[in-house]
Amino acid sequence: MSDPRPVLVVTSLHDPTADVVVRELHDRDVPVVRLDSGDFPASLSVEAEITRHGVRGRLSTPSRTADLAGIRSLYYRRPTGFVFPHLTEQDARFAVTQARYGLGGVLASLPGCLYVNHPHRIGDAEFKPSGLAAAVEAGFRVPPTLITSSPGAAKAFVKQHGPVIYKPLHNPVYRVDGVSSVVEVAEVSAEDIDESVAGTAHLFQQRVPKTADVRVTVIGSHVFCVRIDSDLLDWRTNYNRLTYTPVESPPGIEQAIHHYLNRFGLVFGAFDFCVTEDGQWWFLECNPSGQWYWLEPETGLPMCAALADLLETKT
Repeated sequence: MSDPRPVLVVTSLHDPTADVVVRELHDRDVPVVRLDSGDFPASLSVEAEITRHGVRGRLSTPSRTADLAGIRSLYYRRPTGFVFPHLTEQDARFAVTQARYGLGGVLASLPGCLYVNHPHRIGDAEFKPSGLAAAVEAGFRVPPTLITSSPGAAKAFVKQHGPVIYKPLHNPVYRVDGVSSVVEVAEVSAEDIDESVAGTAHLFQQRVPKTADVRVTVIGSHVFCVRIDSDLLDWRTNYNRLTYTPVESPPGIEQAIHHYLNRFGLVFGAFDFCVTEDGQWWFLECNPSGQWYWLEPETGLPMCAALADLLETKT
């Protein structure tokens, strides 16, 4: 007898990665309720009662209703933010806060639910300083890194550890002539450092002399490693210049990966490494909500099936 409990997929309307996962689950006759928490309250409503048996109630969209006590698993991807355009600025700020801690708190408290990943754990892991510290603790090789708002400290770091690259600590989307853009990783010299560094926090990191990059996608107990060859400092700036090869990880990497994920309570992670000429893997970052599906057609690795297996897990 099939399990009637649905998988809850929380993401934006336009999310091609979630689309393929939902399709895979439908093909397996696994019920799915998909919603964007950013649609609250216009086309998403919540009724949640806190009882001695846990959270009870329902989430309702125009086409679906989900029993909060009967969610099998939750795939938390990339929902949009809450907006209240009909309210004044002050009232909207209050309403957004109530929505975040109300609906957000309910989504984070589903009884007996497998989270991929739990939204609070995603939030913890998205802080780059925390991730780099956890990577060192897990046993990864991590390049010397400085987070600072001091121009003097930045100059001294560049002089000591050059060549050095600059990375954003988080990547908000900029619109340039209407096109979404991101701040790219770039090499910096001591001459590039000026007083504008004092305006906010910045991340500087020694540039590792790499021969390739590796994206490691971890889905539950499955670890998929793909070598990415290009002549780019940041391979994400031009996907047309990339070639992909499935590879095995060196000794100790998988153990460190699972140590890292356990540290944050994650069951999914998209790790980025760079590879040096001697074959050593250097940790760069782990994105707890990273993209992965574009690699499946390029490599044939069964990542979508692995994720559907995880979400379908019967407890």
